[in-house]
Amino acid sequence: MRTKRLLKHIFTTKLQLKQAFPKAVLREIESAIQASETRHSGELRFAVEAALDPVQVFRGESPRARAVGLFSNLRIWDTEHNCGLLIYVLLADRAVEIVADRGIHAKVGDAEWTRICHQMEAAFRGNDFRGGVLSGIQAVTRHLLEHFPIKDGDQNELSNRPVVLS
Repeated sequence: MRTKRLLKHIFTTKLQLKQAFPKAVLREIESAIQASETRHSGELRFAVEAALDPVQVFRGESPRARAVGLFSNLRIWDTEHNCGLLIYVLLADRAVEIVADRGIHAKVGDAEWTRICHQMEAAFRGNDFRGGVLSGIQAVTRHLLEHFPIKDGDQNELSNRPVVLS
C-alpha cells in the first residue's frame, strides 16, 4: 500500500494541479469564500496541494496530519472568535480534509465535516474539482450561517485567496 501511494505522489504533477484547479477556478473559489464571509462571522481558507514530498509519504503522513499542520502554518487558528476553518485538498490522494477552529468544531463536529469531505471527494472522482469545492464551500457556509451569524464590526481577518502548494 505504501508503494502504491508513493507512486501516486511521485507522479501527480504541478501540471495536473493546474488542470484540476486552473486560475479561473481558483478565482471562483476566492469569490465564493468572499461571498460566504459576507454572511457570517467565520473565516474560511482553501488550500490545495498536488502531492506530498516522498519523505512525507514514506513516513506515512496522512492528509489529516498535513491539513492540521497547514491550519497552524497558515495561522487559521489566530482569529478573534476562534472561527477559522480550512478546506484542504490533497490531489494525489483525492482526499479532502476540513479542520475547524475550536469555536466552530464545538458547534458542528466531526460527523458533519466528514460528510462534506465525502461529498467533495465524490465530485473529485468524477473529475469535477470546481463543483466539488464550490459545493463544499456552500455546505460549510450553511453551518456557519446557523452557528456564527454576522455581527456588527466583523472584519475579514484572513485572506480569501486559495493557497496552492506544489
